[in-house]
Amino acid sequence: MSLSDPPIRCLLAPNPSPLTGTGTNTYLVGATELVVIDPGPNDEDHLAAILAELAGCTVTRIVVTHAHRDHSALASRLAALTGAEILAFGTATEGRSPRMAAWADRLPPAGEGLDLAFTPNRRLADGDLITGADWELSVLHTPGHLGGHICLALGGTLFSGDHVMGWSTSIVAAPDGDMTDYMASLHRLAETAWTRLLPGHGVPVEEAEARLTGLIRHRQEREGSVLAALSDGPATPTELTGRIYREIPRHLWPAARQNVLAHLIDLAGRSLVAAAPDASADPIFHRL
Repeated sequence: MSLSDPPIRCLLAPNPSPLTGTGTNTYLVGATELVVIDPGPNDEDHLAAILAELAGCTVTRIVVTHAHRDHSALASRLAALTGAEILAFGTATEGRSPRMAAWADRLPPAGEGLDLAFTPNRRLADGDLITGADWELSVLHTPGHLGGHICLALGGTLFSGDHVMGWSTSIVAAPDGDMTDYMASLHRLAETAWTRLLPGHGVPVEEAEARLTGLIRHRQEREGSVLAALSDGPATPTELTGRIYREIPRHLWPAARQNVLAHLIDLAGRSLVAAAPDASADPIFHRL
């Protein structure tokens, strides 16, 4: 068996929601010496399902793509039961960009479930290799959805976490997410001809190039919508959300607003818009 094609099993956590789709995907990679990618939420049934799949196998690594509770909360319990080492970029706030650090005092937590209790046993950096008997994972630091988000390459397969999914676009919620970094990470991933993407939520993405290209185009179009909406006059992110997202149910507007704010901060960094110099969490932006 080559290092590029070890067995991959996917277990679906029972945590469906508008933000998680059908639930979180937990991946078990390897024949007998396994790595668990994203153990998922702290759920008894999911823990039992993982342990049942581990019968006759040894878990040497638990890798967390990012410290949101739906991906990381079960890591410490699974590690205690298996003796596996927990690996990740860092804690929930490590990797936050200077742009977002400047906004952190004026914004509440993004509300996407930061796992503030999470701490890995070992920190990973871009380009690190994690190896087992029949697998080798290469670490790609892909900030954007979260500053410490990583993807993992297994040959032509990419475990894409929440950076690239097929069922939905990713939420980029300031101050924990950063649209400038998110777009840079998308462009970086698009430079490789991936065979498939295995996301943190939803089914595998078999047309990787088309999906990455589509996500880049979607964000560029959304950026254009934000600028066009500001042409009608200065507005807060909340007001802009109402102008831009008329077609989606209002209960989804809070998540949409987070993306709008992330776009605005990115545009401000490029001197295309500016915000009123106050400490409001919903500041007034205007075009430059």
